[in-house]
Formats: sequence, structure tokens, C-alpha cells
Amino acid sequence: MVRVDAEREREYREAWEAWQKQLGRLHEVFLEGDSIGPPQLKGLLNREARAKERYDAARAALLGVGPAGGRIGGPSESGGIGRPGAAAIDSEGAAGASGGAALGQQP
Repeated sequence: MVRVDAEREREYREAWEAWQKQLGRLHEVFLEGDSIGPPQLKGLLNREARAKERYDAARAALLGVGPAGGRIGGPSESGGIGRPGAAAIDSEGAAGASGGAALGQQP
């Protein structure tokens, strides 16, 4: 039998329920034809994406493959959800020797 830490289980269940709520609303709009304005649609898509990220992090923590310590935080913690120690490339690192051009662009 697999034993699960009670706190991780609680976080997982809460994240799953929150994601399902946002996903249900998204389905109402896209699959059932419920009409909302562009600003509301943008907000809905953002809420669903954040809820999915939180669920993914909670699932990874539950399985023991999540961020260090298994705590679920926002993108600013540990460099991002599910990516401990990940950091954004600074402008110098992205520019490299190309004289300041961004990745994928001509100098």
C-alpha cells in the first residue's frame, strides 16, 4: 500500500478540484456555446492555466517528483512550478556573443 503525506494529499485534492472548476467553466464556453466577452475569456483562460499548473505541481509532489520539499508555490518559488532551481536566462546570457540579439534573431 502506498502511503501519502496528509498535507500533500490535501494540496493535491484542492488543486484538482480548483482545476476541474475552471476546466468546467472553460467547457461551458467552448463546448456548450456560453458567450463571454474577450476580457472575461482572457481571464478564464489565465485562471484555467494557473489552476492546471498548480494541479501539475501538486501531482508531482504527491508522486515525489515535484519541487524540493514537496511544497506547492507560485512561479517565483524555486524558479517555477515543478522546476526546482530553474532560472530565467538573463539578458547577457541570452544575447551571448551576438551583440545583444535575442535568441533566434539575427544580430
